[in-house]
Amino acid sequence: MLVLAFFVTAVLYASVGFGGGSTYNALLILTNIDYTLVPVIALFCNLIVVSGNSIRYYQNQLIPWKFTLPVILISIPFAWLGGKTIINKDLFILILAWTLLISGLLMLLRQKEIVNPSKLLDSFIGKTSSLIVSAALGFLAGLVGVGGGIFFAPLLYLSKALPTKNIAAFASFFILVNSVSGLIGQFMKHNNAEIFLDVMGHGWLFIAVLIGGQIGSRLSIKKFKPIIIRRLTALLVIYVGCRLLLLA
Repeated sequence: MLVLAFFVTAVLYASVGFGGGSTYNALLILTNIDYTLVPVIALFCNLIVVSGNSIRYYQNQLIPWKFTLPVILISIPFAWLGGKTIINKDLFILILAWTLLISGLLMLLRQKEIVNPSKLLDSFIGKTSSLIVSAALGFLAGLVGVGGGIFFAPLLYLSKALPTKNIAAFASFFILVNSVSGLIGQFMKHNNAEIFLDVMGHGWLFIAVLIGGQIGSRLSIKKFKPIIIRRLTALLVIYVGCRLLLLA
């Protein structure tokens, strides 16, 4: 059942440009898996799913490199630092709970098509804010296994900073680099072969998201109703976040 849930999650998230880290976290927590494995598995799944989308966006020249490069250069070391940071189970659950709640609420926001973006990113405040947000989301990505794109994209939509298609491309690539950096930090933190073997013991989940991600990245978003996908996923993530808060 968990394999099927991961497959469906990968299809849906890949179809709209995200990796699915928040939902993978939610599903894993519901199974009572060792909490130290949760961010590692979620980041691995993120990496697998967004790779296909990132390649497609790169080939279609949709990644806004002028904005993306400075942002990821800041987020990469912070994602590594987050992955390397040791926290106890209670704190992990508390941070993850609020992460899920906030990401779920952000997914409920109605996102309108942006054709003519604002000039916010050309201003000093816009550039500085984007770098600060990048650092914070990078650290969070490595710490709990959420790629960060699900937070950054709504902020870009609300500020009308980029055209819609470029926001999706940026979010996908942002998740990709944070997942890689966060994983490196996670493995350096544990520094033993046992964690790798434990993660590989969930290989069927990786196969499921690989297949699901490839299917989702090739499907037109119009074949789904993105607003329904976001709302259903948001409800699941918010539900798990509330449950975790009761446990924290």
